[in-house]
Amino acid sequence: MENKVPEVSIGSCGLAMPAIGMGTAAYPPADAKTIKSAILESIKAGYRHFDTAFIYGSEQPLGEAIAEALSTGLIKSRDELFITSKLWCTFAEQDLVIPGIKMSLKNLQLEYLDLYLIHWPLKFSKEVSPLPVPKEEVFLLDFKSVWSAMEECQLLGLTKAIGVSNFSSKRLEEILSFAKIPPAVIQVEMNPLWQQKELIEFCKAKGIHVSAHSPLGSIGTKWGDNRILDCDDLKEIAEARRKTTAQISLRWVHEQGASVITKSFNKDRMKDKLEIFDWS
Repeated sequence: MENKVPEVSIGSCGLAMPAIGMGTAAYPPADAKTIKSAILESIKAGYRHFDTAFIYGSEQPLGEAIAEALSTGLIKSRDELFITSKLWCTFAEQDLVIPGIKMSLKNLQLEYLDLYLIHWPLKFSKEVSPLPVPKEEVFLLDFKSVWSAMEECQLLGLTKAIGVSNFSSKRLEEILSFAKIPPAVIQVEMNPLWQQKELIEFCKAKGIHVSAHSPLGSIGTKWGDNRILDCDDLKEIAEARRKTTAQISLRWVHEQGASVITKSFNKDRMKDKLEIFDWS
């Protein structure tokens, strides 16, 4: 039985966004066939929000999965889905933003995105290079000109909403000082052990929705750790609630008013992560 996912309202137009989304970044990188298969399984499980980015290398398999879901009747319309992608730092200058989103749309085989985010508040040299990027190729973003181009993406109908990722409240305030269209969403790392309290309060006051990536602490990556799943307090709460530690962490994010981007290639865990809304 499909789980019913609540929605949150973002932006001045009140665009509806599912409160939980399936991330498509993988470390170490997964092959396209694995990503596509996981996306199709997650659609079957009830996910309708998918988070991708140019740098993840997952736009093409996500696009292929959407096309297959439509052709097989798994979904009836592209409008059933909420698709987020992100402007990579290589394209983070005014004259490259629109070509950047058009490249993502081509990869995804879509005519529009639901949400387009500036991935990081940084600009890299124009040549796409593997991470980590050498310091001499990293520059500060020209926020005003890049945000103007992001606004143009929305005005052209290439995306329904725009926002930022991995920004501080200080950088958000800078954008708000000149934005004609304010950011609808900020996506940041957030979990019970990294609570982002100041940023959440700032965003509430400004009407910006917070979306949480890495709600389990980037487990399995070289920069993450197991602190969430190994946290004794969270384990104790999970045992008392007869839930998993992962479900408790995701539920905590939801109760802060944030949406959550989770990730799994495992069918059972996909379903478990959707089962965070029907208990208190």
